[in-house]
Amino acid sequence: MSTPETFYREAIDLNRYSNQVARQIVTNYNNVILDLTNKLATIDEVTAPATVARIRAMLVQMKESLESWSNASSVYLADELQGLAVFQTEFVKDQLEKVLPKGAVGVNTVKISPNFAQSVVFTDPTEVNILTLPTDLESTVQRTFSLTAAKGSAITLPSGEVVAKAFRGISTKQAELISSQIRIGITEGESIPKIARRLRGRLQFGANQTMTAKAQRLAAGDGMRLANTQVMTIVRTSVNQVQNAVSQATYAANQDVTQRYEYVATLDARTSKICGSLDGRIFKYNEGPLPPQHFNCRSTTVPIIDDEDLRRRFPDTRPSATGRVPQDTNYATWLRDNPSIQDKTLGSKKKFFNYLIDKKRKSPREALRLIIKDDGTELTLKKLAEKYPNAT
Repeated sequence: MSTPETFYREAIDLNRYSNQVARQIVTNYNNVILDLTNKLATIDEVTAPATVARIRAMLVQMKESLESWSNASSVYLADELQGLAVFQTEFVKDQLEKVLPKGAVGVNTVKISPNFAQSVVFTDPTEVNILTLPTDLESTVQRTFSLTAAKGSAITLPSGEVVAKAFRGISTKQAELISSQIRIGITEGESIPKIARRLRGRLQFGANQTMTAKAQRLAAGDGMRLANTQVMTIVRTSVNQVQNAVSQATYAANQDVTQRYEYVATLDARTSKICGSLDGRIFKYNEGPLPPQHFNCRSTTVPIIDDEDLRRRFPDTRPSATGRVPQDTNYATWLRDNPSIQDKTLGSKKKFFNYLIDKKRKSPREALRLIIKDDGTELTLKKLAEKYPNAT
């Protein structure tokens, strides 16, 4: 590893942070559907006109509630991403400072505009006036190192949509889907309580408050499962986008310390073909590809800390937190060989990691991917900051 180990460890913790953010949004969505299904479950038959009118009123209320959920979710995620952006620039600055010799030039911090994340979530880049861009470009030339709202508006999901539009799409499509399923069920003679159970699945009010987003998705019925999956995907992808955008901006602001970065796909649980082909490759800033390359991407970038003297003295090795290691050592292999670091990185998953390697004959990379894929543990932004106390 040619970069501080903490960068890799933080990438895993950011996955746990995205789990926590997703749970809040998923839970709020599921509660809207649970409210509908609980009311539906009290209806025995639908032959009376008053009963039909009552069901229609419930569906109208559900649609309005989902619209409110969409708006509230966008605001909540924007607030979380803003906090993440501020944390991330300080985290990267702190890590770069640790590798510099005493008396070296200071590390530049990237200023995060108060509207940066709001722009990421709400602003469609196709609606931004191109005439407003030169001011932003001028600040770059003057090396003020900032992430502005204009730069935030350039960040979209891999589909080209912004988060707010994606959430609105979920609320609209799910309202239509649930209404359609109720109509079809009634037409086919299915009882209302049975329809309600099918839409709800095994979830109940209160119980899902403590369940992870993944657990809720697995227990959810037809009215929740798809939306839960989509929310988790949007949150994970957005966290990845902001983390990488801020990290890259901070790296680029410190090119006297680092001039290149490495694309790391080790943290991508399913490792898409494109991320697999980029894993381990090194690029100059502003000249190479960046994550996310696709939805649900967990890949990251880490800075290459240039040290000409060490490269001359140890040409076939790279630095790590435990000393020089062979040049081709990847993070997962190094993690296997350092149990004390496993405690910090994997926590309770440490035993499973070693079990997969020792008993199931998985490679360290395969074992790490499987663990991250199944890791539903959560971290709030506050807890994330507490794990990296100097990045505040």
